Amino acid sequence: MYQYRLYPSRKQQERLYSTFNVCKEVYNELLELNINTYKSTKKGVSKFGFNKYLRGKHPEVFSQVLQNVSDRVDKAFKNFYRRCKENAKEKGFPRFKSQVHSITYPQSGFKFTNDKRLYCSKIGNIPIVLHRPPKGTVKTLTIKRNHACQWFAVFACEVEISKVKHTGGKVGVDVGLENYATLSDGTVIANPRNLLKSEHRLVRLQRSLSRKVKSSNNRKKARFKVARLHQRIEDQRSDFLHKLTRSLTRRYKTISIENLNVKGMVRNHCLSKHIHDASWARFAQMLSYKAVTCGGEVIGVNPRNTSRACNNCGHVMDMPLSKRQFKCPVCGLVCHRDLNAARNIEDRCGLHQISTPVDSRPPLPLGASPLVEAGTICDIATP
Repeated sequence: MYQYRLYPSRKQQERLYSTFNVCKEVYNELLELNINTYKSTKKGVSKFGFNKYLRGKHPEVFSQVLQNVSDRVDKAFKNFYRRCKENAKEKGFPRFKSQVHSITYPQSGFKFTNDKRLYCSKIGNIPIVLHRPPKGTVKTLTIKRNHACQWFAVFACEVEISKVKHTGGKVGVDVGLENYATLSDGTVIANPRNLLKSEHRLVRLQRSLSRKVKSSNNRKKARFKVARLHQRIEDQRSDFLHKLTRSLTRRYKTISIENLNVKGMVRNHCLSKHIHDASWARFAQMLSYKAVTCGGEVIGVNPRNTSRACNNCGHVMDMPLSKRQFKCPVCGLVCHRDLNAARNIEDRCGLHQISTPVDSRPPLPLGASPLVEAGTICDIATP
C-alpha cells in the first residue's frame, strides 16, 4: 500500500462529497434489498446481481466505483453468513451507513498526468504529492478523507518480495507501559506517551467544543481543531512504531513476542487509556509484515507467567504491577521484571539452546540497561 497526500480544489471536494453521498445511498439501498430478499427467500443477492441492479443508475459516478460498493455489501453479507454458521452471539444483519469516508477505483478510471496530478474519472485532475512512485503493478486506488479533512490517495500494488538472507540474531521482546519495550539483550525503549503529552491541550479544546452551540459554525471550527489534534497524536504514534519495528526487523532475524489479549486487558479502566496509547496489537502487526520483507520471522509465545517465573531457575512467585524489581528467593537473581520477562519470552522459543546458556549468563542489575530516548532508535538502529 502506497499512500499520498491529495490537495483537491473546492469544486473537486464538492464532487468527492457528492460521490460519497451517492455511494452511501447506494450502499444502504443494496443492503435493504439484500435484507428483504434474505427474509423472504433465505437467500441473498449476489454481487453480480447488485451490478445488474445498478446498471444505468447514477451516471454522475464512475461505474466501477459503484461496483466496488456492491462488492462491499457482498462482503458484509458473507461475514453475516459466517457469523450465523459459527453461531456467534452478535450475528445481526450488517448495519446501514450514516457516512462514507472513502471510494475505490478497482481497476481503471485513474492515471497520473504529466503535471504531477492524479486524474480520477468524474472528479478531475487532483494535485498529489508524489514523494515516491508506487512500485509494482497498481491494482486499486482508494481516495479517503479523515476527520481532520485531509485527503489521501492509497494505491494497492502487487509487488514481488525478493528472498533476503538475514544475518541477524535472535531476541525476545516484552512490551509494557513504564518502558515501551524491553529486549532480552538489555536494551530498553522508552515509552513516548504521545497522548499524555498532548492531553492538556486536548482537554482545553474539548472543553471549548462542548460550550459551542450545536450546528453552529463555531462548533464546526472547534470540532475541526479537536480532530486535527487527534490526527497529530495518531501520526506521532505511527511514526514511532514504524521506526521502531523497522529497526528491530533489520537487526534481529527471529523476534519472539507475547500473544497478548489486548481486548481483555483494556477492560481495566485504570490502564485502558495507556494501553490504547501504546498500541501493542499494531506493534505486533507491523513487526510481522516487516519481518517478511527483511527475511526474518516473528514468533508468538504464551504470555502465562512470563513476569512471575524466574529466568534462571524457573521459580514462580507473585509479582504485582507495583513491584518493578525481580528478586528470586531461590537462586538470588536480581534484575528488572521486564528484562526477566523478555528473557523468558526468548527462552520459550528455545532461542538460547545455541547461544549462551541461561545459567551462565550474568543478570543485569536494576537500572543498568541502556536507555533509548523516547522517539529515537539510536541504540538499535542499523547503519
